[in-house]
Amino acid sequence: MRLLLDAHTLLWWLGGDGQLSGPARSAIETAREPMIGAGTLIEIAVKRSLGKLEIGEDWPEQARADGFEVLDVSWRHAAALQALPFLTVAGRAHSDPFDRLLIAQALAEAVPIVGRDGALGAYGVSLIW
Repeated sequence: MRLLLDAHTLLWWLGGDGQLSGPARSAIETAREPMIGAGTLIEIAVKRSLGKLEIGEDWPEQARADGFEVLDVSWRHAAALQALPFLTVAGRAHSDPFDRLLIAQALAEAVPIVGRDGALGAYGVSLIW
């Protein structure tokens, strides 16, 4: 199975955090192609550089060593992103650019996202949690 990880899922995976659900852990362990979207890499790097995340600077090497590939942003992903509606989720407009890129990539690639953010599922993306 091919799948994409949401940022919190990757962080919990790398940190061995118990908040990662059993089904999520199992899906990652058995995935044929576990992927991290390019936007997720940028999101983590930006938040780390701003001091909003405490994670070692070697996290990209850790992720590579664990077999994760990067899903680059393609023209098809950009087209899917610009076509995404701005949904209202839990009474608020959902406009997080990193989430929207992850959603667009998942829809364009027809792959599930491993993550617990219900806002992602509101777009019709298959979620594993």
